[in-house]
Amino acid sequence: MEGITGKELILAASAIGAGLAMIAGLGPGIGQGIAAGKGAEAVGRQPEAQGDILRTMLLGQAVAETTGIYSLVIALILLFANPLIRLL
Repeated sequence: MEGITGKELILAASAIGAGLAMIAGLGPGIGQGIAAGKGAEAVGRQPEAQGDILRTMLLGQAVAETTGIYSLVIALILLFANPLIRLL
């Protein structure tokens, strides 16, 4: 039985790395859910401030989503445009 080639090792490690990178999508999802819940509570307490609450909540969620987007980009690069394979 032959050993594992360098390309196979890089592809396997890239697949594992892409999976681990996508775990980073959990944090923004949980954080945005909490923010949306707190925003709904705030609107329930002060309906007249709905515009300000909504604007602040959406800005915070947009900032929180950047880590999820970065992890998706890293995972896609590792899976489909892996720069390490060219080094072999």
